[in-house]
Amino acid sequence: MPNIAKIQEDILALSKTDYQQLRQWFNELEWDEWDRQIEEDSNAGKLDFLIAEAREAEEKGTLKKLEDLLGLDR
Repeated sequence: MPNIAKIQEDILALSKTDYQQLRQWFNELEWDEWDRQIEEDSNAGKLDFLIAEAREAEEKGTLKKLEDLLGLDR
């Protein structure tokens, strides 16, 4: 298996198009890992506190609508 220095050297030798494709692939790989971790945490109940906070804010009347936070017009 190639070492990191060789991989870095090979990356620097890529054409602009190939480099962009590699970046896209790597970004998708990271997002897939993020999605897997979020799903795992959710299934384990590690994110339940967020639901509780949202419900509490809704009861207090302080819950902000996502559209307002994102500045979206209706």
